[in-house]
Amino acid sequence: MANISIIGTGYVGLVSGACLADFGNMVICVDNDAEKINSLKKGIIPIYEPGLDTVVERNVSSGRLSFTSDFTAAVIKNNVVFIAVGTPPAEDGSADLQYVQAVARGIGKIMENYTVIVDKSTVPVGTARKVKQWITEELKIRNRDIPFDVVSNPEFLREGTAVYDFTHPDRVVIGAESEKARETMKDVYRSLYINETPFIETGLESAEMIKYASNAFLAVKITFINEIANLCEKTGANIKDVSRAMGKDGRISPKFLHAGPGYGGSCFPKDTRALAQTGREYGEIQNIVEAAIETNEKQKIRAAKKIETALGTLHGKTIAILGLSFKPNTDDMREAPAITICHELVQSGALLRAFDPAALKEAQWRLESIKDSIYFAQDEYDAVLGTDALVIITEWNQFRNMDLIKLKNKMKPNPIFIDLRNIYKRKECEESGFSYIGVGR
Repeated sequence: MANISIIGTGYVGLVSGACLADFGNMVICVDNDAEKINSLKKGIIPIYEPGLDTVVERNVSSGRLSFTSDFTAAVIKNNVVFIAVGTPPAEDGSADLQYVQAVARGIGKIMENYTVIVDKSTVPVGTARKVKQWITEELKIRNRDIPFDVVSNPEFLREGTAVYDFTHPDRVVIGAESEKARETMKDVYRSLYINETPFIETGLESAEMIKYASNAFLAVKITFINEIANLCEKTGANIKDVSRAMGKDGRISPKFLHAGPGYGGSCFPKDTRALAQTGREYGEIQNIVEAAIETNEKQKIRAAKKIETALGTLHGKTIAILGLSFKPNTDDMREAPAITICHELVQSGALLRAFDPAALKEAQWRLESIKDSIYFAQDEYDAVLGTDALVIITEWNQFRNMDLIKLKNKMKPNPIFIDLRNIYKRKECEESGFSYIGVGR
């Protein structure tokens, strides 16, 4: 059993803290937002993540998980400190490390005994060295010689399945420079280690690169299949058949081969830009990643143009938008395709009726600039009322089996069904009275 402090109770920090406690560790989650800490103590989870509330409640009740805004007490008390604060993108696309630096220096100012400091935040290659330097500088100011290790331990959590991903990972990456640090991390993840989860032991820089390379590769894979889908539309091929056959190849796999309106979220856009910026800094331009970034933004615009082309004109037209979050099972709308699509449609004269099972609260401020042209509906059937077309942007499960006749009867005559996730069959939509438009077919 390890004694752990998690600095930062955002998405990564809260999921990591709760799951590490579930592994039997004693965990304190720390945040300088006193209001958030008070809410967590009351059992109020600030993010939408299926199953997380149950894990938090179970471990708080058992006494393994607690929350505090007392940074000093948490650092001094525990021998493993995870840095899980935000690394938002700077104007040039690089990761802003000001919060990581503040935590690292804060640790250096107060630590008293050997401590393993773990970079859990997604950070550029070279950050662990900087963290070590910042802590060392603070120790020198104090005239103290306290041993410590810095470890890079990237996370690979998918929003919507984060609890499962943490407890059933494909691999655990540990970038460290001492055997003591590696053994400490194996104690932290003992439940996974004894279950023979693959542990990848590397140096600091390799661990940091693994995170960015993994996410960039998946983003490139999505962008690739979207470009093939666009070509399928012109040639008469069907992207569903193409991607299914490609996915049967063991060298390719079927994952992330689903055509759509582009990727979004908190990871892929930010991480691809950060990797591209790192490439520019070192004089090794990441041409494939740079192209994926540009092409992905064009794909979002292309989706909006597809809707406009289907309707002929958007002036005087009302469109139902089903799905606003960047993916199902999350309320996260960061860089979601829906944001670009909604803005493009309104700019071209459309009125919108939108619904999302989880993201309506976030949508109200992310779409604030077009609030006069968008109505937030109570459900999918309310969203389609009196509309000329419906557009599926996010493939929530409840959108997969809608009553098509009921939808059609609530809409204007000759309605159009625009399926940007290819979750419906053309035949069933057309038999229900819709004109159907998919992606890549």
